[in-house]
Amino acid sequence: MTVTIRAERPGDEDIIHELTQAAFAPMSYSSGTEGAIIRALRANGELALSLVAEEDGEIIGHVAFSPVTIGGHYDDWFGLGPISVRADRQRQGIGHALIREGIHRLKALGAKGCALVGDQAVYKGVGFVSDGELTYEGVPDIYVQHLTLSGHAPHGALTFSSAFAVKA
Repeated sequence: MTVTIRAERPGDEDIIHELTQAAFAPMSYSSGTEGAIIRALRANGELALSLVAEEDGEIIGHVAFSPVTIGGHYDDWFGLGPISVRADRQRQGIGHALIREGIHRLKALGAKGCALVGDQAVYKGVGFVSDGELTYEGVPDIYVQHLTLSGHAPHGALTFSSAFAVKA
């Protein structure tokens, strides 16, 4: 079976929501709002890039990218997340493939970089690093990561869209 990565299309919204909620439900760190975050990003016009992994016509993975500020300024940097893969397809490279394609597309659009808050063991395989120069309030620096696409590595406080503050 071949997995295809494509841009989100009209009609994918509910499937993405359900997939995201199911993927995050068993995670101890989940706020339970990950699907709502994607809906809010879309509604706010801040879902800069939304990709799905599809196999045999079925969506099995999704990744969202949205603008972020660093040190209070937007400078063509984007945040990665939420990202989800159907439970029975996790640990098969689908998430990494979604990230790689998203980074490729962001670079083509002139993005300077991408940042996220997450486990280094998951994201170092696709080039993300934590150097302590990028911070996120209340989170140990080791979890705050970035991938510089052009220019200088970021320095300062990372802020995601207000969509990330939605309640369950």
